[in-house]
Amino acid sequence: MKTLLTAAALTLTAFSASAMVDASAIQQYAPNADISTLSDAEVNTILSIIHSGDSEGEKRATIQALVK
Repeated sequence: MKTLLTAAALTLTAFSASAMVDASAIQQYAPNADISTLSDAEVNTILSIIHSGDSEGEKRATIQALVK
């Protein structure tokens, strides 16, 4: 039982850390955006845009349009 609880705690910690990284990456393109209201699918779409080969201006414009 301890092993299960420890594994669950580690998983939640890792998830929280990755969520913080995602939030900071999104904030670079859409400062002051409230990403807490976005669905997982929307966040994944935005992260795909961030890692795409588009120009920085195109990324910023698309992401800002999505978070509004």
